[in-house]
Amino acid sequence: MQSVSKILVTGGAGFIGTHLCKLLLKENIMVKVLDNLEPQVHGQTNIPKNLPDGVEFILGDITDKRKIEESLEDVDAVIHLASLVGIGQSQYQIDRYTKTNILGTAILLDAIEKRRKQIKKLILASSMSVYGEGLSISPTSGEKIQTTIRNEKTLLKGNFFNYNPHNQEILEPAPTPESYPSLSNNIYALNKKHQEEYCLNFGKIYQIPTVVCRFFTVYGKGQSLLNPYTGVASIFISQIKNGKSPMIYEDGLQTRDFINVLDVVNAILLLLKKNDIDGEIFNIGSGKTTTILDLSRLLIKISGTELKPKVTGKFRVGDIRHCFSDSTKISKLGFKCNVTLQDGLEELYKWSKEEENEDKSLIANQELKERELLRG
Repeated sequence: MQSVSKILVTGGAGFIGTHLCKLLLKENIMVKVLDNLEPQVHGQTNIPKNLPDGVEFILGDITDKRKIEESLEDVDAVIHLASLVGIGQSQYQIDRYTKTNILGTAILLDAIEKRRKQIKKLILASSMSVYGEGLSISPTSGEKIQTTIRNEKTLLKGNFFNYNPHNQEILEPAPTPESYPSLSNNIYALNKKHQEEYCLNFGKIYQIPTVVCRFFTVYGKGQSLLNPYTGVASIFISQIKNGKSPMIYEDGLQTRDFINVLDVVNAILLLLKKNDIDGEIFNIGSGKTTTILDLSRLLIKISGTELKPKVTGKFRVGDIRHCFSDSTKISKLGFKCNVTLQDGLEELYKWSKEEENEDKSLIANQELKERELLRG
């Protein structure tokens, strides 16, 4: 890829975007940001809070054609982060999520097409949600098994495990590679899957180098403490800071792959610089599993409080049991995670002490209950 001098980062005033902008500026790359400062994430403001000096900021929505055209002037690469994020909320705000995530991406691609000789690279931020349940392995035979969506009747009985369809043994999670079939089982995941397909198809047709990043569970300093719909670490911190026990779905033994935002932006920069990866998809994860219960206990310990996790036994429709990354592909390009979960959570909690936060998790739960999306 030819050297990039100026990049448009859509959604660049958000959690990942602000860290990415800082890194790009350190690389002497000029940065332009288009962001609508979604109140659910940023609160009521028209001024980005954490963007570094030197970033050209445009206040506007990803679905605004005029703003998109303005944003693309004089840039030679695009990193598309702008999306609504929230598995549960996406199930009852289908129109809103699809307009932003799908229509917004389509409008962006239309605008890039008009400048296709100008744009040297397109990077899309996707999600591990596209996998649905991750790859599993039989503990007795070692056979790798594609996990199906869990049965609701079983979940209602308080049985949250994934089972081998051949002998009903409890399966163990295995690293999920990029080649694993997409079993998207909620609107947000379907949005991300379709974003991938749109961007990869577009890049192939117009010969614009295009790369997809599938982020696993990103956490870290700068994560919104106002948004109760996504970011389990920040949700737990908001609960703890308000004197409430972290509220845990199922039995708390479901696992996720947590990766610090600093490692994520380093991965994006690596993929921006690399040649010969056009049309490729890369997992961006730590390759390690942590149970949600252990995450809550770790944050409580860091906070120094005497709180105890509250395991509810309830489950959200569309949630998965396990998924963690097989990071072999990006590791071959020289990527490795540098921030441990302990260090990253300590930094996040320290930062949160000076930040505005409001625990809105009960509001989010009530919205799910009203639609029978929180059961058990």
